[in-house]
This record gives sequence, structure tokens and C-alpha cells, in this order.
Amino acid sequence: MILEVGGVAFSYRSKNVLDDIEFDLKRNEVLSILGPNGVGKTTLLKCMNAILKPREGSILVEDEDVLKLDQMEIARKIGYVPQRCETGRLTAFDAILLGRRPHIRWNISEHDLKIVDSAIKRLELGSLSLRYIDEMSGGELQKVSIARALVQEPRILLLDEPTSSLDLKNQIEILRIIRDVVRRHEVSAVMTMHDLNLALRYSDKFIFLRDGTIFAAGGREVVTPETIRDVYGIPAVVERYNGFPIVIPLEEDNS
Repeated sequence: MILEVGGVAFSYRSKNVLDDIEFDLKRNEVLSILGPNGVGKTTLLKCMNAILKPREGSILVEDEDVLKLDQMEIARKIGYVPQRCETGRLTAFDAILLGRRPHIRWNISEHDLKIVDSAIKRLELGSLSLRYIDEMSGGELQKVSIARALVQEPRILLLDEPTSSLDLKNQIEILRIIRDVVRRHEVSAVMTMHDLNLALRYSDKFIFLRDGTIFAAGGREVVTPETIRDVYGIPAVVERYNGFPIVIPLEEDNS
């Protein structure tokens, strides 16, 4: 296993947010964490990256406990893309280059610059590379943030709502890039998602959170009308079109 999350629990002051979260992930897999607002999706990602310290549990990446590593060691193993990124007076190129920091010993090398250039081309950011990130749209900034995570060459990518600021074309483009990176580099990705249909199309595994615990986990077989009803509180059907399952919410019958 490339990732093993064991018995993670987290509290804000006296309020339990996560309780006994346990799952694992193999190389080349994409996992979507699903559930309504406030169930602990982002908190779980931050615990996995040691931004937040769990009250209990362990996070193992290739058998190393992330919670016992320093920040630079974590950054070489985990690339994190938050939902909202801080801006500053940096060009996109410089912001992406910062992602190489965990690997740079003395000076920036030709190898570092090639990796940055490759990420810029992959996300089609060439025309924006010399623009300042504090002048960019939310979608442009999101793509820069993903490029910065990619140049870390991590073993695990953690992405908090990676498509939230993007139009439909760019949503599909970003998720295709994430899948391509996962397969080409034999890494894994964990994403929090609100769009069930995009999650179904681009993920291998799914976790539904409810009240801070795992309600259902597995492959596409766990994305059922019953699970959606119990987790989101709405009726839905799951149909297939061109080989893909599609979630269709239904109007509640209030008559």
C-alpha cells in the first residue's frame, strides 16, 4: 500500500470532528472523499498532511508515519492543493518553482527548471507564467497551485475541491491531468469532491463521510441511491450512460 490511514480521530476543542477513520490506497488509484458540507472532508485532508495533528491514529505513506516527519520530509511525500490559495506578488513561474523547495539543496538546477517547465506545459500555463498570481482569476490560480504540487514530485497528491473554481472544460482537463499523473508516475491521489458525477468518472475508490465517520467505502458499487439518501438526505437514482454511472437527483414528493 502507498497510503494507510489508521484509526484517525480529530477534535476542535471538545467537539469531535473525525472518529476512527481508516482506509488504504494502492499506487495508481484516485480516491474521492464525498459528503455534505461540515462532515470533516477538509479536516481529514489536513490531518493526512499533518497540517492538523490527529488526536489518535496514524498516517503511513510507504510505511513511514507522516506524523513523525518534519515539514520538508512531508513535502517530499505529499503534495497538497488547498481549496483557497494565498496570493502574493509572485509570478506564476516563481510560485510553481517554490514547489521544488523540498528538493533544492543549494541552488536551483537545470533539472528543477525542466520539471517546472514540464508542469507549466502540462497545465497550459505558458501564457500566464510571467503574470502575477494576485492578478489571476480563481480558476487560473487553482491551476498554478496544482502545478506547484506536481513539481514536488510527491508520492501522494491531496486536493481539496480541485475543480471548485473552474469551468466545465477546465474541470475535466484538471481531472484528466490528475489521473494521467497518477498512472504515469505510479502515485496516488485523494480528492474531496462535491460533484458526484465527476468523482464517479475520474476516481477508483470512494469514501462517504457522515457525522465525521465513514458511512460507506469502496468502489463504484457503494455509490447507490440508498447511500446518497442517507448521506445527503435527498432521493436520487444511479443510471449508466456510455459505461459510466450517473447520479440523478430527484424531486422530493411533498404531496
